[in-house]
Amino acid sequence: MTETQATPPFAGLTPDCVLNAIDATGLRTDGRLLALNSYENRVYQIGIEDASPVVAKFYRPARWQDAAIAEEHAFSAELAEAEIPVVAPLTINGSTLHQFEGYRFALFARRGGRAPELDNLDTLEWLGRFMGRIHAVGARTPFQLRPAINPDTFGVAPRRFLLENGFIPADLREAWESVSTQALEGVQRCYERAGDVAAIRLHGDCHAGNILWTDDGPHFVDFDDCRSGPAVQDLWMMLSGERADMTVQLSAIMEGYEAFADFNARELHLVEALRTLRLLHYSAWLAQRWEDPAFPVAFPWFNSQRYWQDRVLELREQVALMDEPPLPLRGF
Repeated sequence: MTETQATPPFAGLTPDCVLNAIDATGLRTDGRLLALNSYENRVYQIGIEDASPVVAKFYRPARWQDAAIAEEHAFSAELAEAEIPVVAPLTINGSTLHQFEGYRFALFARRGGRAPELDNLDTLEWLGRFMGRIHAVGARTPFQLRPAINPDTFGVAPRRFLLENGFIPADLREAWESVSTQALEGVQRCYERAGDVAAIRLHGDCHAGNILWTDDGPHFVDFDDCRSGPAVQDLWMMLSGERADMTVQLSAIMEGYEAFADFNARELHLVEALRTLRLLHYSAWLAQRWEDPAFPVAFPWFNSQRYWQDRVLELREQVALMDEPPLPLRGF
């Protein structure tokens, strides 16, 4: 999943290229093009003659095989068929994945919304129902090609990449290498305490920015990072604050979730482990994309001395948190 390219991955994706790509599908653009917030891929709102605008997602070259993208599309279509509010890619000319001048892209209906209010317990219960429905479908069959979220893919491999490619400053390398080793040992202990938990198809990147809220409730608009993993991966990012706060929030989520899917309480041993893995993976994700000109502009603080000092402190905190008891599952 890493990339090293002399040429920036989206260097040729000019506005004309984008509009011509959409026209090649048979739709007729009206010249309106608005770049939307996305770093991994390039996403645009495109005006269509005599019709509502569409959203075009141009996939980062070399990241996914076509068959893995097809699994993403099939999963979101399966959720939509189950009347779960997700925005699945449009089928045009018998396909959801299109190609133009070396770029692969998919088209979606435009859907708006606002960020969910995660400090509202009613909102959390609604999100719990939403996630329970998604996971009930996700547990039916496994992914064949999409990778899993586990200590190797989100911990060991990212750590190795950062160390082997010289991203850690020399004067902090020993401290970061030591604390990241301790962190992965803590992750392993959490997984041992959790035992054998099921891996299901997940959204995989379930933070508030990937959930849009309307008066009709929540919906997802992007399954680009869907992977296999424990169900709690899609739940822990909705929790915040002190331990007492997160306990109340978890109770509200479970009130909705367990109406549609069973939850294995042993997975709560993984909350801080998964948070730790995400921290390691995020640093490596930035490093792997650093040759993309969009990344230094969007993340100017990355790879500074201060950045790595903060990561050392952050991992030390996680080492301590992973040895604390899991959140209690009240009422269940």
